[in-house]
Amino acid sequence: LKLGSLKPRCPTLRYVRPSESAAKRAGEIAAVIKSELPGTVTKKSQPLFSFVSDLSTRPAQKTSGQLRPKSAAPRFCYSYFALYGDPLLETELDPYPEGYLERLADLGVNGVWLQAVLHKLAPFPWLTENEADRAKRLRNLRSLVQRAARHGIGIYLYLNEPRAMPQSFFDTRPQMKGVSEGDYAALCTGDPKVQKALADAVAHICAAVPQLAGFFTISGSENLTNCWSHNNGAQCPRCGKRLPAEVIAEINTVFHNGIQQAKSKADLLVWDWGWRDEWAAEIIQRLPASVALMSVSEWSIPIQRGGIDSVVGEYSISTIGPGPRATRHWALARQRGMRTIAKIQAGNTWELSATPYIPALENVARHAARLQHAGVDGLMLGWTLGGYPSPNLQTACDIITARRDENVSIEEKVERTLKKVATERFGAASAPAVVRAWKSFSQAFSEFPFDGGLVYNAPMQFGPSNLLWAEPTGYRATMIGFPYDDLDGWRQKYPPQVFIDQFTKMADGFDAAIETLKRDTASAKSTSAHETALEQELSVASAAAIHFRSTANQARFVHLRGQIKNSKTASNQVVQELRSILLSEISLARRLFEIQQRDSRIGFEASNQYYYVPQDLLEKILNCKSLLDSFA
Repeated sequence: LKLGSLKPRCPTLRYVRPSESAAKRAGEIAAVIKSELPGTVTKKSQPLFSFVSDLSTRPAQKTSGQLRPKSAAPRFCYSYFALYGDPLLETELDPYPEGYLERLADLGVNGVWLQAVLHKLAPFPWLTENEADRAKRLRNLRSLVQRAARHGIGIYLYLNEPRAMPQSFFDTRPQMKGVSEGDYAALCTGDPKVQKALADAVAHICAAVPQLAGFFTISGSENLTNCWSHNNGAQCPRCGKRLPAEVIAEINTVFHNGIQQAKSKADLLVWDWGWRDEWAAEIIQRLPASVALMSVSEWSIPIQRGGIDSVVGEYSISTIGPGPRATRHWALARQRGMRTIAKIQAGNTWELSATPYIPALENVARHAARLQHAGVDGLMLGWTLGGYPSPNLQTACDIITARRDENVSIEEKVERTLKKVATERFGAASAPAVVRAWKSFSQAFSEFPFDGGLVYNAPMQFGPSNLLWAEPTGYRATMIGFPYDDLDGWRQKYPPQVFIDQFTKMADGFDAAIETLKRDTASAKSTSAHETALEQELSVASAAAIHFRSTANQARFVHLRGQIKNSKTASNQVVQELRSILLSEISLARRLFEIQQRDSRIGFEASNQYYYVPQDLLEKILNCKSLLDSFA
């Protein structure tokens, strides 16, 4: 998916000694870079991934400066830098080193999560996973659980089970076969043997790791799991005769039974992700009352951006929840005495994931305050993105753990918390200016033209590193992968000019707030730690503004390029506009290069790693220089 399900033509690379003309051209390229970035290329830069060692080292001082009250309410997130590998087997991939856990705990986070594949952690009667590897994973999980517990942090495992099996698996086990998809078929959870294996696996893990905080489940994900996980259960001779709600509730009950079987205190959070709305009430009615129901808070909120109506799905900080879907599902759960969990994105989202967090703190604070007012019992602070120990996480945790007081308005909670977090991080002298900036960033970010396809396809994550092309490439944008020049894929339902205008509004709002923040803090008396924190905050905000501005530039370039193609002669005005965009992109690439050179967090996200590295930004400068010659 990230490569667009296509393989570009890639001839075999063979080294040959550079010719005289190639050496000459290399010298010309070097001269261009030196002229655009005089001295910068040779400056000592912060190596990529430096943030990993920074976060792994125990902090010299606390951010919050206070002892936080213990609370059973889950507030859990994913590692900011975890690799999609096998960290419980390959311990050098440790996603939760000591210093990072300490930083998260200091902000009020009391849980972190890992993916879990049951047959890699527990014996299955029909799978031959290496027993020594299973035992090693369990030992390492137990060690991680014990380490995290010293910081007051629990470990949650994500269950997306049962995993589909190759068709050949069912040659000797036809009674276990459920719905088929291509070369795979579901292990039918209506089979008592499958149910027993799943419950025994969960019980095995709980018995081996008695301090495990819990599990959360998705029973309707992109992966084929139970027969109704992709809405096609009617194809199964067993599950087709049962209600989807019965099957989905049953698999979650099986997991619950496994926990009970081990007499474990582990929690089970049942996530409604992927459930069809018409199934939800019946599923909730059938679940064990002791589980918690988790729902994406902002799901199904109607919005209007640039005069265009849309509906938010998930992954939004620009839209403040809770929305009607989550509110309805939580109410149904509470009627049964179940606890409720809100899944949000407190740090960042696919709206912009190339910065460690989106500094729209007022939006985050208001969302958390509304959730506290709604009476939710805990927060999942993010999916695989957003786990940087940011002011965002601190703000959300501070609000959700505060004592509920009906006499304190949401507005008061927001103001009080933003002031507190800003003072602790940046000092009393700079705090008022920072809070004003956070509010301005929030207002600007609320212009984001949200659409599910747009957040996956548009070039926000790549910013000015995404190359421009004199002629259409013909490639479609890929899912958080390569945007190419696919303007129609980027904008989705938004007309080209609306798409451009909305990103311009965000860039203008961020840039204005950054300049005001710099001016208002220029003479503030601060400690060196507070000054460093402010520099880093400006780094994050500036990178965000550059990404928004570049997204608008790229869309405008492709739109204007189309006008040239559709006319016999290009007007001088259009050519000058194209040249203006290219000059702007050179400036943005230069600025982002300088920011990334001193801040290794910029451009990174855990599941994609670096969207770009400094060399990519140098290439963009050369790319735009070449195009300037084309549009002379």
